[in-house]
This record gives sequence, structure tokens and C-alpha cells, in this order.
Amino acid sequence: MSQRLAPGKVAPEMYKAALALENVLHDNVDHVIYELVKLRASMINGCAYCVDMHSTDAMHAGETTARLFGLAAWRETPLYTARERAALALTDVVTQLGDDGVPDEVWDAARAEFDERELAHLVGLIGMINYWNRLGVTFQLTPRSATRA
Repeated sequence: MSQRLAPGKVAPEMYKAALALENVLHDNVDHVIYELVKLRASMINGCAYCVDMHSTDAMHAGETTARLFGLAAWRETPLYTARERAALALTDVVTQLGDDGVPDEVWDAARAEFDERELAHLVGLIGMINYWNRLGVTFQLTPRSATRA
């Protein structure tokens, strides 16, 4: 696959606005949950660029490979805290919104772990990574690791 276009170059004002929101979210979401959510949503959406970026960033931040690989089956492993599990469950349903929206049990589990401000930022983060994933998949962005290989 070859990259179709570079959105940051052809629409810098759009990219700059998205980065401004990204910075707000980065500053207001726990750094471990931030990377787990970004990586999980990117896996669901099949965004090679974002999977590469967020797995690399998480490893540089000290995340273990077992937890990163475990995201593919996070419900089946004890590697995640209750708080992380609530964030991952919310990530899954918000990323794959169906006709029924966000089930009450998923929302209630998230509310038990996060206050309202944290929830607002968490849902914003999930929405933001889904935005980035749509750019990455549509424009077939080349993963950073592929340019170093």
C-alpha cells in the first residue's frame, strides 16, 4: 500500500485544530489509560499507522509487551485494573457504536471508576482516536516503523 496523501501537509489548519484538542486530552487523561485506549481503538479500526505509533509510545513509556499484546483479548486476561477494564469496555462500545449506543452496564462500570470530568475527557479521547484512525485508514498513512525499516 502506498500513502494516498499527507493530511497535515494539505490541510494544516485542520491538523493544527485536531492537535490542539489532542493536547487537551493528553493533559487530562491518565497516561497509561491514554495509550491503552488509543491502541485498543486503533486495533479495532485496523489503523496500522496508529497501532504502530501507540504501541511504540506505550513501550517507551514503560508498558509491558504482555499488556500491549493482551489488548486483543483484554476481557480474558487479569493484566488490567478495574479502571483500565472500564476504559477499555467503553472504548470498545464507543468505537463500534451500534443501534443500541452505549449499554447502561458499560456506562455504569465507567462511572464507578471515573468522575464526570474524567469521563468527559475519556469519551473525548475515544472520539479523537477514532477520528485519527479514520484519517489513517482512509489515507493509508505509512506507519513510522515502516519508514525506518
